[in-house]
Amino acid sequence: MKYILLLLLLTSVIYSCEKPRKLSSTDPVNWEKRILKNIPVDSLENGSTFLSIYSQIFLRTDQDETDLTATVSLHNPNTTDSIYINKAVYYNTEGTAIRNYFEKAIFVRPMETVQIVIDGVDNEGGTGANFMFSWSIKPNTREPLFEAVMISTYGQQGISFVTEGKRVK
Repeated sequence: MKYILLLLLLTSVIYSCEKPRKLSSTDPVNWEKRILKNIPVDSLENGSTFLSIYSQIFLRTDQDETDLTATVSLHNPNTTDSIYINKAVYYNTEGTAIRNYFEKAIFVRPMETVQIVIDGVDNEGGTGANFMFSWSIKPNTREPLFEAVMISTYGQQGISFVTEGKRVK
C-alpha cells in the first residue's frame, strides 16, 4: 500500500511539472519560417475561401456533444508556383473570431501541404466553427485547396469526416 501511494505521488509530481501545451498545436515557429518579406502585390490575384470546422458534434441529442480533433490542410496544387496565404482566421459557432494563425502572409511551396491542428480538447469553436482564408496567387495559377478532417475515437468506436473549402470571393 505504501508503494502504491508513493507511486501515485511521484506520478502526480511528474505530471504537474510538464509544461502546459497550447491548444491548437501548430507550432508558431513554422509560420515564422514561411513569412514573406516582399510580396509582388500588384501582380497577384486575390481570393477568399470559407472552410467549416467541427470541434464538437452532437451525438444522440442536442445535449450530448463529443469533441473532435480537426486537421486543417492548406494544399498548393501547383507544380511550379508557390501560393500565398494572407490570413487564416478561426471563428466559433457564434461567428466571433477566436484565433488568427499568422499576422503576415506566408508561402506554400509547389505541391506542398501545410496543416493547422485543432486539438480534440479545444472545443472553443463549438459545433459550427469555421475558417476564413484570404490568399493570393500568380495569374493563371491554380487556387489553393482547403480541407479539414475531423476525427474522434473512444474505446473501439470512432467517427471521422471531411469538409472542403468553398471560394467566397
